[in-house]
Amino acid sequence: MTTSGQLPILITMGDAAGIGPEIIAKAYQHHAAELVGCVVVGDVATMRRAAAVVAAPVALPVAQLDSLNDVAPPHCIPVLQKCELLTHISIGSVSALAGQAAADCIVWAAQSVLSGQAAAMVTAPIHKEALAAAGGWAAQFPGHTEMLQFEAAKFLGQEVAKLPVRMMLANDELKTVLVSIHMSLKHAIEAVTFDNVLQTLRITHTALSKSLGRAPHIGVAGLNPHAGEGGLFGHEEQTIIAPAIAAAKAEGLNVSGPFAPDTVFMRARAKNGQSGEFDVVVAMHHDQGLIPVKYLGVEQGVNVTLGLPLVRTSPDHGTAFDIAGTGKADPASLLAAIRMARRLSA
Repeated sequence: MTTSGQLPILITMGDAAGIGPEIIAKAYQHHAAELVGCVVVGDVATMRRAAAVVAAPVALPVAQLDSLNDVAPPHCIPVLQKCELLTHISIGSVSALAGQAAADCIVWAAQSVLSGQAAAMVTAPIHKEALAAAGGWAAQFPGHTEMLQFEAAKFLGQEVAKLPVRMMLANDELKTVLVSIHMSLKHAIEAVTFDNVLQTLRITHTALSKSLGRAPHIGVAGLNPHAGEGGLFGHEEQTIIAPAIAAAKAEGLNVSGPFAPDTVFMRARAKNGQSGEFDVVVAMHHDQGLIPVKYLGVEQGVNVTLGLPLVRTSPDHGTAFDIAGTGKADPASLLAAIRMARRLSA
């Protein structure tokens, strides 16, 4: 708990074998003022090791808190021990133990935010193979989004299907929301249905209306090259996407499209102090929407889960096993995620 009595923002440690602990430690080392009121949910020993890796000139101390009501001492990394890592974790390698520990931290943080004990959660990167290797309940989730959807539905006493969520990736220049997330391209194309597209438009409208203070102008990408070129390159735009857009407009949403996927993101991009043509682009599948945002700079990208009864953001990158343990990882995207979590939970 912060000294002002404000609810804390929880930062989950992520996969202990990846760069998550290091970017958290580096953020505290060099940007401590921005992390006032934040608490790390993770493993104390792992965070002490990470603090030593990024030490400049000396490692920050790690303070173990007993509860969210504890006031952390200044100039330290406050950590709540909410996972078990009883054996050595090999940095840069897939570990079932690290996968389970990461999942335990996510669930604890989600439950704390859902129950009103914390304002928001920011999740450091996890590794999907590590989750799968953990087995048991953790293995059923391909990533954060699905795990948080499950926990939120359980908290609300609803079926998971009754709590649809979507992934938004955002930076200062571009925002994109995905119709489907973690699935094969074949299954992602099959997921482009009238109901899924309309549901995505509704979720996007509701979420961005809150953050913008007005209804967003939503641009919609087609599925096929040139948005199907009038049916020459595919029919999904005519039979699925355009009817969903028409239905959204009938509900009062400000939606345009479908547009050619190779140009709509450029039209939406804000640059040189000028807003783009659209506030956000709805993309039909994972890579279609994420490549443009990540190309503009992974260091500033933020992943936001829309549709949840809690605020969750995360950095726009993975566990980076190749540089884990070197102290080279950049905390910029984590800091951007913390800033956005503050804005969304204010």
